Formats: sequence, structure tokens, C-alpha cells
Amino acid sequence: MTKPFRVIDTGTRPCREQMAFDQALIDTHKAGQIPDTLRFLRFPPSVLVGRHQAISQELNLDACRAAGVGIGRRITGGGALYLDEGQFGWELVFHRKTLGIDNLGDLAREICEAAAAGLSKLGPAVRYRPRNDLEVDGRKIGGTGGFFDGDTIFYQGTTLVDMDGAKMASLLNIPAAKLAKRGQTSGAQRVVTLKELFDGSPPPQAEVQQAMLEGFAERLGISPAWGEITEAEETTARQLYDQDIGQDAFVYEIDDQTSDPEVRTGSHTGQGGTITAYLRLEGPRQNRIREVLITGDFFVTPPRTVFNLEAKLRGAEIDILDTVVMDFFSTAQIGLLTASPDDFITAIRNAADAERVESLA
Repeated sequence: MTKPFRVIDTGTRPCREQMAFDQALIDTHKAGQIPDTLRFLRFPPSVLVGRHQAISQELNLDACRAAGVGIGRRITGGGALYLDEGQFGWELVFHRKTLGIDNLGDLAREICEAAAAGLSKLGPAVRYRPRNDLEVDGRKIGGTGGFFDGDTIFYQGTTLVDMDGAKMASLLNIPAAKLAKRGQTSGAQRVVTLKELFDGSPPPQAEVQQAMLEGFAERLGISPAWGEITEAEETTARQLYDQDIGQDAFVYEIDDQTSDPEVRTGSHTGQGGTITAYLRLEGPRQNRIREVLITGDFFVTPPRTVFNLEAKLRGAEIDILDTVVMDFFSTAQIGLLTASPDDFITAIRNAADAERVESLA
């Protein structure tokens, strides 16, 4: 028996409005006000950082402001993105029982393989590359990410139809090491678009969307049907925009702390992404955590997990860091964590050791 999914398209809206609508979908679905839903969306020129990223590390903010692009923060993890009218987003919001898959890692694979199967109907052989990319011959044509919020699952992705690669490269600070892992030297080289794959004449967006709907229907066993956007969604989105997601306090709340001489910084890159810890220590021996800020392009669900870990670490002695972190993760209610507890420990220890090394130099 197929599962019905309402399909909506919220068109082109400023990036912060689209992010607020993301959260509105989750809130109204949890409240039973909307059915399982698949949404398409588009953006004017915009840059978006992941939920836990330090914004000025990921974006060339001066260039972004000079170019007049929108600047926003997603409610999901992962890395920074440049989006414009040449790309579109897709999202699924549904109950965890709908597909009968309770592990987000397995669910992500199924959704990504369904999206890849749909896009492959257009001609190019699109493949899912763990942990969150859709690729053609090793080049990224889309990225994805998602999380559980209670019994509601939110999963989103992008499809690159056309893009100004030079503009993207000028606005995003893409680490050379990240590109080197894939044998590339620039952000523009890392991605591929349908326009390039179709020699300058990509399929119409409606055709791309239909192919994706067919891929989702066939691989996930759902029955997508076009429907209407509800007033509850629009009202909730406006409230979220005004109170939180649309405001600078939310977008810029996580930023680079290295200009503060009291802050020690350490990073660690594992299979689940890069984690950076900004650490302030206190006590006569500077061996107790006064405050820690954890950033990175990792995925964790629910997103508040990182903020709860930061709170747990306040006042902890560095000597027992391993125990505190392990105890936290053993009791935290986590749906998905792409990084391991050891990765967080290593990043924080690297930060604690960094200034000790400098002070001895």
C-alpha cells in the first residue's frame, strides 16, 4: 500500500523566509495540522551556513554583503551553501512510521538513493555518496541532510540545475583540504550542474521535479499528489521568522572566536565531518572549562544536542574530559550523530593543548 504525500511548491522566497518555513513544516506536522509533505523551493542569490557552523569562518562576509546576497542559517547541520535561481531545494516532512525505517542513517540512504534514481531518469547516472551528497562521476550535483524531531522526520536536499561557480567560490570559504580529499582544487570544480551535463540546455524545472517525484514514488513506496499550502504553515512561518530564524541574532549567533586572546582553538576532522572547539579555561592551573563553543559541518539530531553538551562541560576539569563527554553521550537522546564522542573529545583536547604549546614556544 502506497503512502500519500502532499506536494507543494513555495516558489522563490528570501533565504531566511525559506528557513522559517522549514521549521513551520516541522511544527505544524508535529501538531497534526498538515499531512506528510514533499516541498519544492527556490532561492534568490543566497548563502546558508549549517546549524553549528561559525559563520565568518565559512563565508566571506564582506564579499557576501558587497554582492547583496541573502545570508541565513539552516536548521540542519552540514556545510555552507551558495544557492540562486538556478537551483532548487526539495524536502520531505513525515511521520517516522510512514516508511517503517527508524534509523536516520538508513533513512538518509533510502531517500538519497530515491532522489538519485529520480534524477537518473533524466539521463545522467546520479549516485548517492555517503554521507550526504548526490554525485555524477564524483562531482556534486546535490547535497542533503535531516533529523528527527520527536516522531516527525525532516529531510532536505538541493539539485543543481545551473550555478555561477565563480560567484560561489568568491562567497564561500571552502577549505583546500576538503577539496583535496576529492582531488579538486576549487569549489567550482567540485560541483556539476544539469546545464553542464546537458550541454547548456538543461531540462525544464517542472520536468526535473517530476522525475524526482517518480523516483521518490518508486523507491520509497509513496504516492505524491500536488496540494495546497495551508494558512497554518504560513502563519507559523511568519512567527518563526519574526521571533527567531529571520533575525540576525539567530544567523550570527555562532561565529569565529579566535580574536579573543583568552580563547584557545582546536579542530579535528573525522569521517563524520570537522569539529572545531573554542575553549575558555579557568582556575589557578587553567585546567577547568569556563566555556566551550563547538562548531562544525557534522550532523547531529536533535540539533540541541551540541548546546546541551556545551552546557554539560561548563565547570568540568580537563583531566576528566573523556568521562564527562562519554557520560553525556551515553544518556543523551540522539537520533543521529555522524561524528563520534571521541571526535568531540579530540577537538576539545586540541584546543586545551593549543595555547599551552604556544606559551612554551
